Amino acid sequence: MAQSNFNSFQDFYRYYLSEHDNSICRGLHYFSSSLVLISSIGIIATHSWLLLWFLPLIGYGPAWIGHFFFEKNKPATFQFPLYSFISDWVMLKGAVTGQLAEKLRLAKQTHKINN
Repeated sequence: MAQSNFNSFQDFYRYYLSEHDNSICRGLHYFSSSLVLISSIGIIATHSWLLLWFLPLIGYGPAWIGHFFFEKNKPATFQFPLYSFISDWVMLKGAVTGQLAEKLRLAKQTHKINN
């Protein structure tokens, strides 16, 4: 269960990672974020500004499928939209740089202690 508030982004991010234990769910997040990045570049390059309306669908659709069908939890976006948006990009960066595995391990430990 999510806290109603967090003392810092770092506290929230530990919670966020604990809600992304399933690798398929995380993979769908990576796919979504990457697709948003590529689509954004294409929209800017072609000046197709009306397509900006599709970015939330592209960004959240696959990620929410990951939560509902694989992680079997409610996306943190519903309660913490800004922190969740930022966390999506921090998690992708961690995956790309190889730093995510250790952060996931620590988040699991913290989450188990707090529950």
